[in-house]
Parts: sequence; C-alpha cells; structure tokens
Amino acid sequence: MGMSAAVLAVDAGNSKTDVAVVAGDGELLARARGGGFRPPAVGVDAATDVLAEVVGRAFAAAGVDSVAHVSACLANADFPVEEEQLAAAVHARGWGRTVDVRNDTFAILRSGVTEPLGVAVVCGAGINCVGMRPDGQVARFPAIGRLSGDWGGGWGLAEEALYHAARAEDGRGGPTALARALPEYFGLPSMQALIEALHFEHIAQQRRYELAPVLFRTAAEGDPVARRLIDRLAEEIATMATVAMTRLGLLEEETPVVLGGSILAARHEQLDTGVRDLLAERAPKAVPRVVTASPVLGAALLGLDEAGAGAAARERLREHFTRP
Repeated sequence: MGMSAAVLAVDAGNSKTDVAVVAGDGELLARARGGGFRPPAVGVDAATDVLAEVVGRAFAAAGVDSVAHVSACLANADFPVEEEQLAAAVHARGWGRTVDVRNDTFAILRSGVTEPLGVAVVCGAGINCVGMRPDGQVARFPAIGRLSGDWGGGWGLAEEALYHAARAEDGRGGPTALARALPEYFGLPSMQALIEALHFEHIAQQRRYELAPVLFRTAAEGDPVARRLIDRLAEEIATMATVAMTRLGLLEEETPVVLGGSILAARHEQLDTGVRDLLAERAPKAVPRVVTASPVLGAALLGLDEAGAGAAARERLREHFTRP
C-alpha cells in the first residue's frame, strides 16, 4: 500500500473526535468526526470504541484498512503513564504499524507552526501549555487543575466570577456588576437564586462554563472586579509560555507562541492585549499568534514529521485545511 495512506491523524477531545487519513505526499484522503473521548468517565476500552467508530468511517471513505503510522493527540493524556496506556489501547486496534500518542495540546501547537518548534498555550474549558523543539525535546505541565497549580480556563473563570458575585451580593466583598449579570444570564433575579439553582442542579453543572463569556462582557463594560480576573488570566498565560520557553532554551531565539482554545480564539481585546504586552516584556523574542486551524491538522503534521515528509507535503496538507 506504501504511499497510499501514510498517516491516520486523531484529535480527540472531551466533546468531539476528529480524524484524518493522509497520504505521504500530504494529500488528504478522508476526514470524519464523532463523539467525545473520555477515558476517565467511561474507561479506556469504551473511550477507544468511540475512536474506532470514527476511524472506521474515515478508513472506508479513504478506501484503506490500515496506515503506516497513527498520530493520536488525545485529551486526558496528561501523564506519561496515561500516554503509554492509551498508546497500547490504540496499538491493539491494528490501525497502523506505529503509534504515537500525546496530549491534545500538541495538536494545537503543531497546527500553528511551520516546523515542530514553538510553545502553545491553550485556554478553553481548562488551561494548558506545551512546547517542542525539532530534536524531540518537549516542555509540558500536568494541567489537571488547581491540584497541579493551574488557574484559569473557562471553568476556573466561571468559578471565580461566581465567588466574587456571591460575596458582592451578601456584603462580604466589594460591589461588582457580576452580581447582576451572572443570574440575569440564566433569567434569575439574584445570586442567591443562582446559587440555589446550581446547588440543587436545576441548572446543570456543566452550564457554569457558559458564564465565562458573561465575565468577558462585564469586563469590557468596565467592571473593575471582572477586569482584574481577565488581567490575572493574561498573567497566567504569559507565565506558562515564558516558563515553557525557558525550559526549552528558547528565550533567546525567535519563537512562535501559539494561542489556542475557545477563550483565546475569541480575541477578547483586554486579554489579547494583556498577553501580548506581558510577553513583549518577559520574552521579547516570542511571536504570539492566535491559531484557529483545526487541531487534527496538527496531529496529521506530527505524523508527517514522523514519516520524514518534506515541506511540499506539509504545505499541501495545510492547504486542504485552509481552503474556504
């Protein structure tokens, strides 16, 4: 089969899975999308079954039954032991001769750089940062929340907004427009009513994440408490990027800093400017850029890197993903 299908690229997040089948010359043979990948919730086997369904559709569309190399960028691959466990599960499916599993943040990084060199900070529901050099050296964080020293992401921001709004309403904290804006978003008259609705799960837990955009709107309207939270997020993003660059010895050379995830992709002016200003100060050679390319492109490029594909193949693949 040789060049017919070199790479199976998988980008699997908590809410959806994207796969692509790519030839060695960068030709995109097939794409498919399916459900979320959640090993912590359903176990590794059941989570891999979800992948198998999507891969099956992509293979059928491409007219192949296996590839040379599987490049899988997976959510919840936070520790080396998890990467090994997931790589074994993927290998057992027989989709490709070799398998590379890494955290899904690497897909976003690789989708935003021309070679495997740079740092990415991803801020969506959570926050994470990775860096890579062409020699294979990487920088990363466990990124499992407060336990591993993380602050921010949509979940974290929503929690902070709720905390300050609750204290503003009951008098323990200073005033903030969040005390009105957050309950209003759910059609409720007060923070007291919102706290009860969340506590008794009249509003589903996962809907808290919807409050992050409300926080950004309130900050844009000038609320000092909301603005402080956005400034703190900018500080976290710049800090993670600078630490990753330092670990990889990249502070002295021009280095792309890829900014991805729903919160960074939304280009909120205060956050955008804050991150750029802090990077200019601490890592003057950093070149920040917001990436909106599909992360499965990054997974596929990592696969082509592994296959030793040239610049022309990588360029052809990128064109497939950037056509209108």
